[in-house]
Amino acid sequence: MAKRCYYEVLDVERKASDREISKSYRRLAVKFHPDSNPNDELASQRFKEAAEAYDILSDSEKRARYDQFGHAGVDGMRSHFGSAEDIMSAFSEFFGDGLFGGMFGGGRGRSRRGAHVQAEVTLTLEEAAAGVRKSIAVSRGQICETCKGSGARPGTRPSPCSRCGGRGQILQSNGILRVQTTCGACSGSGQVITDPCADCRGYGIRKSTVELEVAIPAGVDDGMQVRLAGEGEPPPAGEGPPGDCFCLIRVRKHRLFHRDGINLILQLPITYSQAALGATLDVPTLDGPEQLVVPAGSQSGDVFRIAGRGVTDPRSRGKGDLLVQTFIETPKKLGQRQQELLRELADLENANVTPQRKSFLDKLRDYFAVTD
Repeated sequence: MAKRCYYEVLDVERKASDREISKSYRRLAVKFHPDSNPNDELASQRFKEAAEAYDILSDSEKRARYDQFGHAGVDGMRSHFGSAEDIMSAFSEFFGDGLFGGMFGGGRGRSRRGAHVQAEVTLTLEEAAAGVRKSIAVSRGQICETCKGSGARPGTRPSPCSRCGGRGQILQSNGILRVQTTCGACSGSGQVITDPCADCRGYGIRKSTVELEVAIPAGVDDGMQVRLAGEGEPPPAGEGPPGDCFCLIRVRKHRLFHRDGINLILQLPITYSQAALGATLDVPTLDGPEQLVVPAGSQSGDVFRIAGRGVTDPRSRGKGDLLVQTFIETPKKLGQRQQELLRELADLENANVTPQRKSFLDKLRDYFAVTD
């Protein structure tokens, strides 16, 4: 059977906003959910069809390809759902427990992950380019050693929640639609603490600062993040995996080099004589001095490339270049002999006007002749 247009599936216009697409999908998910349509194969197919359409149209890149090429443009980009549970798991993070986790019970028994934390580390350009190991201080929760994370005073145990019967969820029925919500009395844990631990006051977690070592790869740039898996907050009541720690990289400005992606830019002053006659100069790089040949007749602003003297790409491991931009530096003070030589050069330039300068002077004379 030929696939239907995704916009037709979700019953929206092609110019529909993200909000309209999301709203329509919610409506169809409720309408065709298998819990509301037991043993209805057509409803199950419509439920999967709507989920597939939403998977494409809710993603700007996938939607653009679909708009341009149709179904052929997104082959291989669709998420393939084998069951309603797959769909609920895939979209529960976006919709929250109010639709897939709470409305139909798809979230029952799922563990809750600890929250992520963030730290910051400042590097020099040399450290960022070469890679480095750094120690960082992270403020996060730690499982209370006194109660081992239960929140209850040692020797006692939490009691089952009387409101939800220890399930953590409250189920309400309205015709064929079953709405399951998190129990407000126990916050979904299914337990209540009647005799809290004195050290953590019943939370099971105590705040502390820990020292972590982070291996920063070569080539990181300002604003990038390094992920430390499992070094975030512990899970609520020990029900799932801990969160992660994301280390934000800050790179100080360098006194010589300016970074442009994986390339480095160096502005190098040269004298008039070096530009006119040419010169071989020692140029600084992050790896030590490198010789640069400045050809005779170089102009202020010319850029010379030294391959492989930039920064490592942290993704491809390739290396950028050093771009040396020269500019002619005019001395503010001259010795007697320097002044004499420059005056001789100035006289020589007046006596032998270069073709470019002569052309300009000719245009200047013509301009004033027309004006007169």
